[in-house]
Amino acid sequence: MKKSTSIILYAILFVSVIVLFILSFSSNGKKENTVKSETTKRQYIKMKVAYIKTDSLILNYELAQDLHDEFTKSQESFTKEYSDKRSNFEKQAADFQAKVKRGGFLTEQRAVQERDRLSGEQQKIVTLDQELSKKLSDIQNANSQQLMDSLMNYLKEYNAEKKYDYIFNASGILIGDENQNITKEILDALNLRYPKKKISSKK
Repeated sequence: MKKSTSIILYAILFVSVIVLFILSFSSNGKKENTVKSETTKRQYIKMKVAYIKTDSLILNYELAQDLHDEFTKSQESFTKEYSDKRSNFEKQAADFQAKVKRGGFLTEQRAVQERDRLSGEQQKIVTLDQELSKKLSDIQNANSQQLMDSLMNYLKEYNAEKKYDYIFNASGILIGDENQNITKEILDALNLRYPKKKISSKK
């Protein structure tokens, strides 16, 4: 009887030790996860972020306005060049049709030659339209790249002092703290720098 009681006590003691061990291990795991979680939270809390409303910045950046004005001038010039050549071709084509109707060509061969010449002129008009459209597209791309380079170069200088972890483009932010909106600060600085560069570039 004593022997069986002793075995039972040993068994209970053994189970108790195992339970305590499991509880201790589980508790340590929770503490470790809690520490990790708290560390992660602290990292996020310490993270320094800002954002820029690039659409607003581009609208008010003097460089962007000047580039847009130059683009508009090029567009108007290209449009006039194309319209003048197109109008001239249409007049020649109308004269040709009228001449054919009244039998103004001495020979059929001469009429065919004039028709072929006008066909070549028409193809030149189509090619010119494509070339001018490509030029405008290239100007737009170059302007966009110039604006992006200007912004990014300044942001690198700016962030060397401010030490933001991230500076976001506000187009991907639905709700944001206006205290972290640095658009005006960046815009003012860019416009302050731009006239100096513009003046020096004209010298």
